[in-house]
Amino acid sequence: MLTIEGLNVSYGDSQVLWDVHLTVPPGQVVCLLGRNGVGKTTLLKSIMGLLTPRSGSITFDGQELTRLSPDQRARRGIGYVPQGRDIFPDLTVQENLRLGLVARAVPNGTIPTEIFQRFPGLQTMLARKGGLLSGGQQQQLAIARALVTQPTLLLLDEPTEGIQPSIILEIEAAIQRLKQEGRIAILLVEQYLDFARRLADQISVMEQGTIVLEGKMQELQEDVVKRYLAF
Repeated sequence: MLTIEGLNVSYGDSQVLWDVHLTVPPGQVVCLLGRNGVGKTTLLKSIMGLLTPRSGSITFDGQELTRLSPDQRARRGIGYVPQGRDIFPDLTVQENLRLGLVARAVPNGTIPTEIFQRFPGLQTMLARKGGLLSGGQQQQLAIARALVTQPTLLLLDEPTEGIQPSIILEIEAAIQRLKQEGRIAILLVEQYLDFARRLADQISVMEQGTIVLEGKMQELQEDVVKRYLAF
């Protein structure tokens, strides 16, 4: 579904990603672990087209993405939930969700009913402004908005950050259902090993802008993984 080869990305003269290689198979959850500042968010932004690599390739569903704009990537089936959620606080829940239809280039379409099956609480808050929601509710809205685009690849940047435990469990359940359905590949950026362990088919660990460890969780030594997560 997604193949990254030899990716190098810089902010001005400061190089952040160094020769990154990563694969996300169809229908699987790959969790990218690492401390703050090692390049995880930079990698997601590069996949989405928000940053331009110095070199390397990003191939999605057999097509090279390097020259495509972010909106073109979204229409080809990549959904993105950024760190911090980035919902529109002055728009209602319904208006935020309808932006997913705009990203799909069907602005007059209908929000899929399955969105409210995954996050039933949102259906009771359609007229409420996004800025009035709790942090956990905003995270659910951000994930739901990405799912409205009907992606085949979903990029999630630390969906548990600053979220109350009860909402974390709801988000985990939603991701588990997506995984069981097998229609969407997920690249999940996380810092919490327990959350990743419960969801991931594959684990990749990033350190200083490159992948230093990868494999199935049961094949990796937990103490070695934790070494790259400790502050």
